[in-house]
Amino acid sequence: MSIVAPALARRTVIAPSAAAIDDSGQARTYEVRTFGCQMNVHDSERLSGSLEAAGYVSANGGEADIVVINTCAVRENADNKLYGNLGYLASVKRKHAGMQIAVGGCLAQKDKNTILEKAPWVDVVFGTHNMGSLPSLLERARHNGEAQLEILESLETFPSTLPTKRDSSYSGWVSISVGCNNTCTFCIVPALRGKEKDRRPGEILAEIQSLVDDGAIEVTLLGQNVNSYGVEFGDRLAFSKLLRAAGKIEGLERIRFTSPHPAAFTDDVIDAMAETPAVMPQLHMPLQSGSDRILKSMRRSYRGAKFLGILDRVRAQMPNAAISTDIIVGFPGETEEDFQETLRVVELARFATAFTFQYSIRPGTPAATMPDQVPKAVVQDRYERLAALQERISLEENQTLIGREVELLVANGGRKDSDTHRLSGRAPDSRLVHFDVPAGSARPRPGDMVTVTVTQAAPFHLIADSTDGAPLRIRSTRAGDAWDRLEAQSCGLPSHGGSTGGAGPVSLGLPTIGLRLASGSTTIPIYNVNDDER
Repeated sequence: MSIVAPALARRTVIAPSAAAIDDSGQARTYEVRTFGCQMNVHDSERLSGSLEAAGYVSANGGEADIVVINTCAVRENADNKLYGNLGYLASVKRKHAGMQIAVGGCLAQKDKNTILEKAPWVDVVFGTHNMGSLPSLLERARHNGEAQLEILESLETFPSTLPTKRDSSYSGWVSISVGCNNTCTFCIVPALRGKEKDRRPGEILAEIQSLVDDGAIEVTLLGQNVNSYGVEFGDRLAFSKLLRAAGKIEGLERIRFTSPHPAAFTDDVIDAMAETPAVMPQLHMPLQSGSDRILKSMRRSYRGAKFLGILDRVRAQMPNAAISTDIIVGFPGETEEDFQETLRVVELARFATAFTFQYSIRPGTPAATMPDQVPKAVVQDRYERLAALQERISLEENQTLIGREVELLVANGGRKDSDTHRLSGRAPDSRLVHFDVPAGSARPRPGDMVTVTVTQAAPFHLIADSTDGAPLRIRSTRAGDAWDRLEAQSCGLPSHGGSTGGAGPVSLGLPTIGLRLASGSTTIPIYNVNDDER
């Protein structure tokens, strides 16, 4: 699919910064730490790209001269993670001459001066609306010898126009909108990200095309509420049209999106998902609560029956779709009867997985001042009961896949791969599958496809071990070829202070993809199955 040239022209140029070079003439190094959702991961790739465009280079795992923390404000432990990190970095900074610390993202947008009051050793605080200002703020802080605080109340530059340093050679995040027009009483995001602003379809398709040209075969479309895309330019069918158009891009094999809102999830989107082969049979549909009374208190403009009806219509057209969700336990006023309704809906919904959260007060939201806040012990008990129910359902659903043949997109090494001597990949429905490489078999590259048969199931992953020792069935892809090229480039990367960094060039407003381990970024997702609130 060809993309018209004018769509490629919209980009934000980051000028080289004198502050990126130290007194000895060496480039200063950076690291970006990400707390939060997929949108924050997307934004961190832009922060990394902007820093490299300004002349900084990745620390590549070493002690960085510049540490940027991209924050989340969704729940209380995000605050704790930020200030815990800042406390540790204070001691590092005392020993590291010239080190700078910058804090950005949703929590910075919310707390503003509070961050500098609690952590006066921070050099720069910036918000969600002015990410492109980071290099100039770092330069100004170094020149003036004092902290710089810059929080804008409206969007300065659409993040997707900034230079980009991708984390993956085979998959990319593509933002279709920022902000949200909903008024959920528990959510601080609309106050921090602003009203919804949509990108034009041509710009989005141009970015996807550029990713594919660089070797990517999978994209995830991002928005606070993707299925309201088009509200700014008056086309209520815009999202389904976008899915269909993206599906026509040659070389793009997998399209995903997150997150929709049940109230605005229409049949044209379901039709587009089912009729576009590249759109994967996966749907993340936030439930939040199964109680109609609590949903009304949350200002979620749907009820349990409508939610289940959406799942029925999705499964009617895509029987093998894996559906995941978000659920909040212990929302103010939630009774045992309300919680039982949540358990009932979860049982009926048969989610592949659920991200469950204990409600925590977020100052500035209507829910923070609601009466009948639920005691912590009650919340914990309900949380544990819901987690046990969902774990049972996840296991049962995964067990139905034993014996099924699936094609996996090979990932770039999981935490346990070196221990188990298995590799990992994602099935079309996004389930994580660990598979072994039989003796004598060729080894697939990240981005290649392998076809395996599921042999074991656990609640959060599947196993596909060879039963006959036959070589893996590998389909080499352009993404695997891109991995090879980037590996070859990375072999020549200089050490600390060299003239280049990362895994290949940085794109000026349209993405170039880079190696995960050389990207200078660390992602700590809010959706962490191992934390104490999962």
